[in-house]
Amino acid sequence: MKDKHWIIREDYDLETVEKLAASLGVDKIIATLLVERGVTTFDEARRFFRPALDQIHDPFLMKGMKEAIARINAAIERQERIMVYGDYDVDGTSAVALVYSYFKELDPNIDFYVPDREREGYGISYQGIDYAAQTGVRLIIALDCGIKAMEQIDYAKERGIDFIIGDHHLPGDEVPQAVAVLDPKQADCPYPYKELSGCGIGFKIVEAHLEQRMGVRLCDLPEQLDDTRLQRQEDLKLRLLKYLDLVAVSIASDIVPIMGENRVLAYFGLRVLNTKPRAGIEAILKYGHVDRRKAEPSEQTEQTDKSKAGYFEKELTVTDLVFLVGPRINAAGRIRSAFDSVRLMLTEDTNIARRLAEDINSYNLERKELDTSATEEAKRRIEKDPFYQGRQSLVLYDPGWHRGVVGIVASRIVEAYYKPTIVFTRGSDDLITGSARSIGEFDVHLALEKCADLLEHFGGHKCAAGVSLRQENMRAFVERFENLVREGMGPEEAVPEIEVDAELGFSQITPKFLRILKQFAPFGPENNVPVFVTRELVDTGNARIVGTNHLKLNAIPIAERSAPYPAIAFQMGECISRVRRERFDLCYNLEENYWRGRTEIQLNVKDIKFNY
Repeated sequence: MKDKHWIIREDYDLETVEKLAASLGVDKIIATLLVERGVTTFDEARRFFRPALDQIHDPFLMKGMKEAIARINAAIERQERIMVYGDYDVDGTSAVALVYSYFKELDPNIDFYVPDREREGYGISYQGIDYAAQTGVRLIIALDCGIKAMEQIDYAKERGIDFIIGDHHLPGDEVPQAVAVLDPKQADCPYPYKELSGCGIGFKIVEAHLEQRMGVRLCDLPEQLDDTRLQRQEDLKLRLLKYLDLVAVSIASDIVPIMGENRVLAYFGLRVLNTKPRAGIEAILKYGHVDRRKAEPSEQTEQTDKSKAGYFEKELTVTDLVFLVGPRINAAGRIRSAFDSVRLMLTEDTNIARRLAEDINSYNLERKELDTSATEEAKRRIEKDPFYQGRQSLVLYDPGWHRGVVGIVASRIVEAYYKPTIVFTRGSDDLITGSARSIGEFDVHLALEKCADLLEHFGGHKCAAGVSLRQENMRAFVERFENLVREGMGPEEAVPEIEVDAELGFSQITPKFLRILKQFAPFGPENNVPVFVTRELVDTGNARIVGTNHLKLNAIPIAERSAPYPAIAFQMGECISRVRRERFDLCYNLEENYWRGRTEIQLNVKDIKFNY
């Protein structure tokens, strides 16, 4: 088990914590968690704990939104054919499904398109533009891609096609000459929130168009509206709600921050998913053994059968979307065709949804086999090839690895070796294409920018990016990337870190504490599940190995009178002998564990230290 460095957060002002604790009537641990998340006043806490749709920002603050809506309206009025174009991952396909489904209700003369990962690669492709021209398209709304597609947009213009770009990736020094470019990360875009997902950008387009149609905005204050317009505002909220399940799936799967506007969108999206999920999501969830539908009395026998088969009812969380829904939707684009993912999210027919979900689940099983095989081969090379010894970065290439899994393999390698990693395979047009994953504070996108002269394409974020280059530039790129990593990272950054929110005694885990802690959800980047440390613990004597290599124990503090808490430490079975005989500290999340119809609080252990 790798040694990890525990960092107790101290990025807060103690006086602010004490004032907030007093104004809210909560203990200092809860107040500390809030202040760490930028919540410092009573009003900010009220907005944090009580998300409301009118807390999201006016879509017309986004640069280019007025031009985008005007061009869409002109296309509808002139009966021009429109195409909604998106990337093949969860974020892109959910964005396509959202925007297409909304405008399909207004204009049947609309199509959607998702590029083929193998033949066309990431982003806007010339093949996609050619298909649009052949089918009479005059306007393309591109989502989750396009911010660097200068040449493709110029090519589309030559073919008589206008573009609206809705992207959330970092722009370059120039942006394409489209009718409108919607990307809050543009330096001169006044939109207050910069971290929307690609599907979130699609939602803002729909929100803007619907507001214009209904003559009222979410940002209008209720006291400024008469009864008629107030009713229209409530109707607007209801109409927008039905799209937020897709936004929540994209936010979870694209690993964007879940604070600010994203937190509001994810909160209401999860509410939709937990009350009335669309047919396709419902079908996918059943392959994760989750059944959201409550059993009717006549179905009790069927429900009993489901329990025996491992089905369970639970409140869906962001984690469920990340692990149950996202990988399956992604698998279609990785293995076969992302069109299936879009169709799954669009269909209202439960039979069609069931068939598509079955196909997509089979793609996901195939994807697992491919990424497991590639990961094992990559690890063998790292262990056996002297070239990788002493390297601060890991760059691997195999023309036989499937393009759809290189990003997953890169993530697995980072988990195993904790080094910035890029995994390449053969791409289209005689290029080598790959996915990069970073660690800590190292900005992989910035590093790729410094290698731009060696690359054909790249794009992404600080933590993850896609990249392609020519074979003859590979050696020079590998060495420059290694040098950039060495220059950009100190020795301490090569040690995995766990950021701890607070030290906690078991006696502080009260029903009120747990009830408030649950209200911090939905969790995700910038609002991660709180991490606690409790020191000087012993096991009650029942520690055992469960599953493949998971350590199950019951921890009890030496210094305080408290009941023991059950704990699960995944992949830490090698610690069992020491846990049985030594004192230890635990670093953990608090979670509810559902098992055989019962719910109990348990510690999800992140790390164990034996210091005594």
